[in-house]
Amino acid sequence: MAKYGEGDKRWIVEERPDGTNVHNWHWSETDCLEWSRNLLTKLLSDLTLLDGEGNLFVRTKKVDKVDGEAYVNIRKGKIIPGYEISVVLSWEGEARDSDGKSLLKVDGTVEIPYIADENADEDPEVKVLVKDDGPIGKRLKEAMVSRGKPVILEKVRVYVQSMAKGGPAREDLETKKVAPKNETTSPAAAAAAAAAAGKKEAEATEKKEEKKKKKKEGFKTISMTEKFSCRARDMYEILMDENRWKGFTQSNARISKEVGGEFSIFDGSVTGTNVELQEGKLIVQKWRFGSWPDGIHSTVKLTLDEPEPGLTVIKLTQDRLVLEQVCS
Repeated sequence: MAKYGEGDKRWIVEERPDGTNVHNWHWSETDCLEWSRNLLTKLLSDLTLLDGEGNLFVRTKKVDKVDGEAYVNIRKGKIIPGYEISVVLSWEGEARDSDGKSLLKVDGTVEIPYIADENADEDPEVKVLVKDDGPIGKRLKEAMVSRGKPVILEKVRVYVQSMAKGGPAREDLETKKVAPKNETTSPAAAAAAAAAAGKKEAEATEKKEEKKKKKKEGFKTISMTEKFSCRARDMYEILMDENRWKGFTQSNARISKEVGGEFSIFDGSVTGTNVELQEGKLIVQKWRFGSWPDGIHSTVKLTLDEPEPGLTVIKLTQDRLVLEQVCS
């Protein structure tokens, strides 16, 4: 056996001159909020969505706001993204006549209230707003919803995929801090560093689990009664006919009239299925807002009663409604 200090260098582990965090074995965290602002601004600004089809012109202008938190943790080479952000961007539209003369120009906003890592496999809720409520303004809004919303969701998916790959930390996955060769790390210091990294990883995991748990806690059951001067079967038809729903809410809707059929209302913000239907008497549905955590649904029961001709009393019970949605 060679004397201490005279061993074969092939068997000696030394501090590497190119860094100490080889292959990102130790815990590292990168703040990604500003990077997220820059990427989403690049993805969502100046997008031409309609360029003369139906004499309509629609485009996004700029990203006005990106709020929340975004970060990427790397431990043992594993990427752990975390983000909860909201996005607001502006858009503009113009309608022209057949001669190319401008009929109306409108401005509006698009709000994406909740993009989160826990819902990375789902498209977030997208709200389209317009500052003009006239017929042409509504037509431009509908065009923005039908043509713009899919494009915006596609760009959001690009952001989500980029975060999953490491975001701004991706290029630094093999970057190490330079350490002088004459510095050595004692076994005790190495053990302490490993323990600290393990503790930090456990705390981050616990924090994430608590966040998910909180999202699944806090439900509310609401009940209300309303009276309408109409027949019960007319009210039933209004609620179950997608064309009447569109006219009543001024938003896109798809509504099945069959038990087990699916529905989508308020421009896709709420989706669900029909559980029980009794024409003119009862509607029971499973509702789900796009911003809710996975697997969460609310049971909505509408009982229609006609105590006298021309008067309908509706009793509504909504069970397991997420408190966050109630408060907002």
